[in-house]
Amino acid sequence: MNLEVISTVLVANRGEIACRIMRTAKALGLTTVAVHSDIDRNARHVREADIAVNLGGAKASDSYLLGDRIIAAAQSSGAQAIHPGYGFLSENADFARQVEQAGLVFLGPPATAMEAMASKSAAKTLMAKARVPLVPGYHGEDQRLETFRAACMQLGYPVLLKATAGGGGKGMKVVESADELAEALASAQREAQSSFGDGRLLAEKYLATPRHVEIQVFADRHGHCLYLNERDCSIQRRHQKVVEEAPAPGLSAELRRAMGEAAVQAALAIGYVGAGTVEFLLDERGGFFFMEMNTRLQVEHPVTEAITGLDLVAWQIRIARGDPLPITQQHVPLNGHAIEVRLYAEDPEGGFLPASGRLLVYREPCAGPGRRVDSGVAQGDEVSPFYDPMLAKLIAWGESREEARQRLLAMLGETIVGGCKTNLAFLQRVLAHPAFAQAELDTGFIERHKAQLLPPAEVLPEAFWQRAAAGLLATDADRQRVDDPRSPWTRRDSWRCGLPGVARMTLVSAGQRQVVRFDATTVVAETSVFRAADTLYVRWGVDWHAVCRFDPMANADALPLAAGGLSAPMNGCIVRVLIEVGQAVEAGAALVVLEAMKMEHSVRASEAGTVSAIHCAEGDRVDEGSVLLAMEVRP
Repeated sequence: MNLEVISTVLVANRGEIACRIMRTAKALGLTTVAVHSDIDRNARHVREADIAVNLGGAKASDSYLLGDRIIAAAQSSGAQAIHPGYGFLSENADFARQVEQAGLVFLGPPATAMEAMASKSAAKTLMAKARVPLVPGYHGEDQRLETFRAACMQLGYPVLLKATAGGGGKGMKVVESADELAEALASAQREAQSSFGDGRLLAEKYLATPRHVEIQVFADRHGHCLYLNERDCSIQRRHQKVVEEAPAPGLSAELRRAMGEAAVQAALAIGYVGAGTVEFLLDERGGFFFMEMNTRLQVEHPVTEAITGLDLVAWQIRIARGDPLPITQQHVPLNGHAIEVRLYAEDPEGGFLPASGRLLVYREPCAGPGRRVDSGVAQGDEVSPFYDPMLAKLIAWGESREEARQRLLAMLGETIVGGCKTNLAFLQRVLAHPAFAQAELDTGFIERHKAQLLPPAEVLPEAFWQRAAAGLLATDADRQRVDDPRSPWTRRDSWRCGLPGVARMTLVSAGQRQVVRFDATTVVAETSVFRAADTLYVRWGVDWHAVCRFDPMANADALPLAAGGLSAPMNGCIVRVLIEVGQAVEAGAALVVLEAMKMEHSVRASEAGTVSAIHCAEGDRVDEGSVLLAMEVRP
């Protein structure tokens, strides 16, 4: 198909990737179409599109995973091509074939190539035939518990369960012992079904601390394929990438070439076309083991774009129309170093549980050389519990890795998010950690340095409260000046009848309350505070703390949860209630399974006791803090 025929592109996705794809499409002069669920009707990707089509529903299974509705949306909007982004239906071969059968262009690989790699199990079989090293595992079609039990026993614990049809940590569980297998298998199957419409799993021997290095490949319709260098994605939490960089630190030219050529051979073996990523585990001796091939554009593709100067989405569109690759392998650029971090709405101190809520404050870092932000939200947007909680990707490029690291730290320091918990401070601690600065990377990085990366909450010092009080008073005056610039009450140095120029406030922040007496003429640096309505955001160290005046009337009804009560740690949907009234449970036992952000989270007993009441049922939507059940604690 000629480029002139593709005048309108529908993006079958949401969030930052939808916005990023539309940015390139518009630069190429194409009309963009967004699809959205009911609750995404006002989302940023919808606002930025030329045309928007409502798919209905709320959950992914009722909207973004319904291929027939997406194809109908393309036809009704006049789109000739569909870009799947990543996640959802991006690696679904049936959807790719349906798009082609509808006379539309699928901006991804052919369905046949996707089928070869869509199942991680089938892909590993294919790689074994090609003599690519594999991690030992079970990749069979038999999904019965008994089969997995036998396979895992043969592999030896710990093992890793993985969804065969997708990635991003969905449907992935580490199983430490045979006693944990049944529960982990059932949970991983539900997650995989919910995220990808396919509940099949594979099992692998779990390697505790390898590096995760992946190769970006690109193939055209003329039998040519090349690799665009590699990325290191070893910094992960809950099996999901947090920090990615390119090129991989310390990788020799010989090892880069060996891994790149293996990845190209894998792509050529299945007739691949378009952008794809071949993922490897890399051990300390330089041995690499095939993990999987992602037949789509990766989340972390911006770091590859940064070191090559290429636009991979533009390449996807041009390859889809039949253009040949514009360069050969020997001409692939590798300039400088780039690092990307994923900014999530989540609670790092609370086990990285996803968070939701309205973004009362959202400020991205300033633009500049070597700086890039790919985001899917804006101030005032709602972070939904139904989808992945990533807010944005911050990418920095430098002539050296250290220059990129320092630039990214500066970008994170300029970022402000208020209204829901995020991993912003956590990301700053990772980048500032001496081990990261020295490129001492592997998948166990976060766990190994947990004490420094996830320090206990500090008691906020007097200097913090002084800054907060001065900031509140200053911003009070700023707002008053807008209403009445001549009012004497806007001046903090005015004469007071019989009173010193000292103010007194009762403030609350991070669960702490403090009575503050301070000099009302104190000036606070504007860069360390930010006001949104009645909340002041105060920077202290790498953290931004929300500070409000204490209102005793508003807090009168805020009674503590009764002893033994268990509440929802986040907004979500109850998928399983594992206990009954009157049942005795031990500390740590899973009681309720909550689904949020396409992943399952177990609510566990903090103490041993007996369940006295259950206040939720399977299928219920619950808000953060809702009481789920009550327990009589065992003496």
